Amino acid sequence: MLDTLTVVLAGGMGSRLSPLTDNRAKPAVPFGGKYRIIDFTLTNCLHSGLRRILVLTQYKSHSLQKHLRDGWSVFNPELGEYVTVVPPQMRKGDKWYSGTADAIYQNLWLLSRSEAEYVVVLSGDHIYRMDYDPMLQRHKKTGADLTIACMEVPIKEATEFGVMAIDDKSKIVAFEEKPSKPASLPDNPERSLASMGIYIFTTEALINALEKDAENPDSSNDFGKNIIPDLINQNKVFAHKFGGDSGRVTKDAYWRDVGTIDSFYQANMDLLEPVPPMDLYQRDWAIRTYEPQLPPARTTSSATGNEGIFINSLISSGVIISGGSVQNSVLSSNVRVNDGATIADSILFDHVEVGENCQLKNCIIDKHVKIPNGTKIGLNPVEDAKHFTISEKGIVVVPESYVFD
Repeated sequence: MLDTLTVVLAGGMGSRLSPLTDNRAKPAVPFGGKYRIIDFTLTNCLHSGLRRILVLTQYKSHSLQKHLRDGWSVFNPELGEYVTVVPPQMRKGDKWYSGTADAIYQNLWLLSRSEAEYVVVLSGDHIYRMDYDPMLQRHKKTGADLTIACMEVPIKEATEFGVMAIDDKSKIVAFEEKPSKPASLPDNPERSLASMGIYIFTTEALINALEKDAENPDSSNDFGKNIIPDLINQNKVFAHKFGGDSGRVTKDAYWRDVGTIDSFYQANMDLLEPVPPMDLYQRDWAIRTYEPQLPPARTTSSATGNEGIFINSLISSGVIISGGSVQNSVLSSNVRVNDGATIADSILFDHVEVGENCQLKNCIIDKHVKIPNGTKIGLNPVEDAKHFTISEKGIVVVPESYVFD
């Protein structure tokens, strides 16, 4: 679609996901054994025919940039296709990006140079599957200045979203970011209509809105807080319901903001359900990523005769389970589980080695960690809290390259 430019916002600090984001941007955090979080948004673009993509980075972006270089150099620039990383360039002053709207405002020259009629604005840190084309076609058909993807959520959860009210033609008549008292749906007082952070703008309307916002010294330069409420009063702004007319993926209505340790953990565990709410194995919507050339995963018996086993788990390439046991867990590549070790309800990132007779439960182990023989993690909250971050729901996080005493 040469008339459409896609902008992926991928520069957020992701502090609520610390320590997983202490050394990497949130979109670069590993997910589901072999992916990075940003792979889901970019895969949606790939299958939706959106192949002119700018990825706006900022915070600790090296890991993200390397992943995009290695895994997403798939488009042909001779056909006007690209995935281009755009770090802050201070073209509008001497400051870094100060909000979602400001990130695009500082790169207005790229929008102008693209000659695109429409701009799709996406977040690089959500887990979901969506065909954007029906939304784009509806945006064109209605002559909207802005179309916002939305979904129904329980009203008790709506305080974490931008909440909108619509008329009978799906025109948005009110919008409030993270309201203390969310508006309910007219036909269901228990549910609200929430923004998914997926926007399609007519380019002219977006440029005008960003330039106007930049002139307001009191603005926080945010789409939800500033741009959208202002546009509703003066422009045609419509809602597009997720899970309705969603192209080839109508069976999926799964969307998760994995912005906290607990939400990230649960989204990984969702993949282990007997019928996962998001199907990674859908052949016509394969999720692209970068994966190094590694040997197959294997289980083997140990020198003591214990058999390596795994039950209801995702096991990536290069994993060796030698006399250990893995249950209801997600293991990334090159993980080694040694004799007598037991792993349950846990997530292990690349290059983790679990020593003999270790016990791990309800934990996330970041990359390049070697766990000494006999170590127990996730079984004693008081002891774990002396060394590691523990989430509200009791998930223990061992940071990258952690060295045990």
